[in-house]
Amino acid sequence: MTIVIEDGSGLPNAEAYISVADADAYFLARGNTAWASLSEERKEQVLRDGADYMTAVYGSRWKGVRKTAEQALDWPRTGVVVNGFAVADNIVPEPVRRANAELAVRASAGPLLVDLGAQVKQETVGPITVVYQDGARQSTRYAAVDGLLGAYLRDGGGGGQIPVVRA
Repeated sequence: MTIVIEDGSGLPNAEAYISVADADAYFLARGNTAWASLSEERKEQVLRDGADYMTAVYGSRWKGVRKTAEQALDWPRTGVVVNGFAVADNIVPEPVRRANAELAVRASAGPLLVDLGAQVKQETVGPITVVYQDGARQSTRYAAVDGLLGAYLRDGGGGGQIPVVRA
């Protein structure tokens, strides 16, 4: 099944922000051989996974609002200002497209979102024992993706912050 790429019009059936061909060029320029080794079908699958992750993790934090109620993905958006400039409401910004690609290559190695169970305090495997700090993160944070998207998020990508409005 051919992947449907958001073109900036707010497609109701879009599945990803970047095409396989554009992701191929992005990773080729960066010398990423892991991406090149994937089949076309697998690339489409993980691009979908990357877009799904972006919706789940960043969906409530994007600046602005969705362009249409019917669009499948979070972009395009209206009312987004980055570095003092309005972002056109008929595009998917390049950092969003690149973040989709970065998440896709990570998804090719395993799930991006995993269910969390009880936190492990100490783990012994053979002669090696590891003790984890109280409150240690159980989930993976993708710093490179957070960096790409930071300017497009209400909290600047840092997480844990809420917007404050003065009355």
